[in-house]
Amino acid sequence: MGWLRRLLGRDGPIIPVVRLQGVITSDSRPGRLNIASVAPLLARAFAINRAPVVAIIVNSPGGSPVQSRLISKRIRDLADEKGRKVIVFVEDAAASGGYFIAVAGDEIIADPSSVVGSIGVIFAGFGFVGAIDRLGVTRRVHTAGRNKSTLDPFLPEKPEDVARIKAVELDIHQTFIDHVKARRGDRLRADDDHLFTGEWWTGRRGVELGLVDATGDLYEVLRERYGTNLRFKLIEPKRPLFSLPRFGMSMEGVAGDAVASLEERAHWSRLGL
Repeated sequence: MGWLRRLLGRDGPIIPVVRLQGVITSDSRPGRLNIASVAPLLARAFAINRAPVVAIIVNSPGGSPVQSRLISKRIRDLADEKGRKVIVFVEDAAASGGYFIAVAGDEIIADPSSVVGSIGVIFAGFGFVGAIDRLGVTRRVHTAGRNKSTLDPFLPEKPEDVARIKAVELDIHQTFIDHVKARRGDRLRADDDHLFTGEWWTGRRGVELGLVDATGDLYEVLRERYGTNLRFKLIEPKRPLFSLPRFGMSMEGVAGDAVASLEERAHWSRLGL
């Protein structure tokens, strides 16, 4: 049918579109982003040889720094290997790990109201020492290695534990900073004390700071650049041919899903979304 499209003047370029949406985590549940789930999509997108560009939609509040780096690196490895340009389009958010992935693009284009940035590292937990005291519960912990119970939520917080966690956070934060500087380079228009505090901004403000190249959306930008005859090819996960019906879930599975949903909601709520 290629000859027919050419005859009708509809044989425009094919542009693969990979949509990366969700919290970034090694969790294998649907809707999560990690290298295992994303790598096959990227491979299929970059395998389309006629494509002048690969478009990646990012909509993520962040998550695992390791999975973020692995996904970002795989995008760059494939782009360099195939000699293909990558344009990242931000929807609601490319924050924290989501922004780590976004800077893999040669260009980042966001909606004026998108949330971008949040270049920082966070460690959060709870302390239940007062609660178990009131309940009359005694915590019994036996370890081999004096630092094995770092920040145990049922024991009083120790300054040395906090110092170790802070050191780890600083290492991860520096990796994030180095990645952004390597990818954005001279396009950054503010000093480190402003850009790398963990603060986030709108897409419009992100353009002023050099975190984003322009505002716009996928349909508008790509039609303007590659013509109205272009064809989008959404690269989606392949569905198994056969799957067994599920008639119920264990309480463990229900509880796990509930906790995962709460964690996901917490990631988005940090951005007011």
